Amino acid sequence: MPDATDPDGLTVGRAAKLLGVTVRALHHWDETGLARPSLRTAAGYRLYTAGDLERLHRVVVYRELGLDLERIRAVLDDATEDVPTALRAQRDRVTERIDRLRQLRTGLDRMIDAHERGMLLTAGQQAEIFGPRWDPEGPVKARRLYGDTAQWQQYAERAAARGPEEWQAVADAATAFDRALGEAMDAGVEPGSPEGNRLAERHREVFSSYFPLTREMQVCLGRMYEADPGFAAHYDGVRPGLAAWFRHIVDASARAHGVDPDEARWG
Repeated sequence: MPDATDPDGLTVGRAAKLLGVTVRALHHWDETGLARPSLRTAAGYRLYTAGDLERLHRVVVYRELGLDLERIRAVLDDATEDVPTALRAQRDRVTERIDRLRQLRTGLDRMIDAHERGMLLTAGQQAEIFGPRWDPEGPVKARRLYGDTAQWQQYAERAAARGPEEWQAVADAATAFDRALGEAMDAGVEPGSPEGNRLAERHREVFSSYFPLTREMQVCLGRMYEADPGFAAHYDGVRPGLAAWFRHIVDASARAHGVDPDEARWG
């Protein structure tokens, strides 16, 4: 600022730089009568005096507090306007916004943790919910393998919103499904039968707690359940041979929906 008391005033560009606003904003405030320069050069260019700058500064402050331009005009020009009341009301709105932003930050922190850790539970909580054989490092290992996939991102978004109770519901649904598989195998349910196809659909529903599962992806999971020693041990621990039987259930359901299991690919 030439000094704010410079009798020659400040040009629009210098005033904008001083106040941290755009020249376009100053032009708009001039055109609407909110904050007009008191002087003009011989060539017609705007010049802002010290008094103009004081008003502009108040406009900037009130705008940053969230007041719209018409309310700012009333605060500045209407002698009947109860300025403290208006500012208190705006302060309350600012406080509410701060609270919302804090909640948003908490949610973002949880999302970041979920992307990096996979599950926002302590090792003790995981053991209590998923059983003593559960590996608490499993989600971290999964991130190393799948962290750059869309499915991991979907899983992390769901995990960020879950606490112990929500994870307990997921675990209970999986346990109930395993029990239903064992009972269906005992009852002689055949792959491709209505009962078998319903089991395949139920599996997709239960698994969607982690991320959406297409039929082709389900076929790939069925193969992994049978081939991977850890998964095979889990399912065969429910019933001997259950992993292979369930893969046939999934393959038959896929065929019924026009998916060739031999051509199925992940993603």
